[in-house]
Amino acid sequence: QVHLVESGGGSVQAGGSLRLSCVASEFTSRRYYLAWFRQAPGEGREGVSVITRGGYAVYADSVKGRFTITQDNAKNTMYLQMDNLRPEDTAMYYCAAAAGSVDGLRMSPTDYNSWGQGTQVTVSS
Repeated sequence: QVHLVESGGGSVQAGGSLRLSCVASEFTSRRYYLAWFRQAPGEGREGVSVITRGGYAVYADSVKGRFTITQDNAKNTMYLQMDNLRPEDTAMYYCAAAAGSVDGLRMSPTDYNSWGQGTQVTVSS
């Protein structure tokens, strides 16, 4: 498993921006997926975006065109730039890692075996 630590959450008004960061401990495999999930109160955990080590990214339809996932492999750090935030983006955001042996692009929480502690994002109207 990988130790993950998120940062960068906060409170903003609708239309604002935030950038989340996720620092990962050293990976033992060269093939893995890094993803962002979110969970609003009373809701299930949903995939927001995922990136492979090679830089291929997938986004949930609800955030396409507004969120951008990137990574700095040298620093084992992943980022989520969130622009034009909406009140419905309010949630606890988690970064997660999955081994390359699964289809991490599906963004199914059960495929991910390493999770950060979460960082809260609150968007007011």
